[in-house]
Amino acid sequence: MPHPKRKLSRTRRDKRRTHYKAEARQFVTCPTTGENHLPHRAFWHEGKLYYKGNVVMESEAA
Repeated sequence: MPHPKRKLSRTRRDKRRTHYKAEARQFVTCPTTGENHLPHRAFWHEGKLYYKGNVVMESEAA
């Protein structure tokens, strides 16, 4: 099993570990629908797929 050649300082070690404590995801509000969604992601609202405030696709009603 590999071993480190030199000791990692507490600062370097802790800098690496900080990323595991990410905050809750930030949501943005769509200007067209007023729906909250993740930024830079498409989202469904009332059977339509929206991206950047525009309708990208409509679902087919069965």
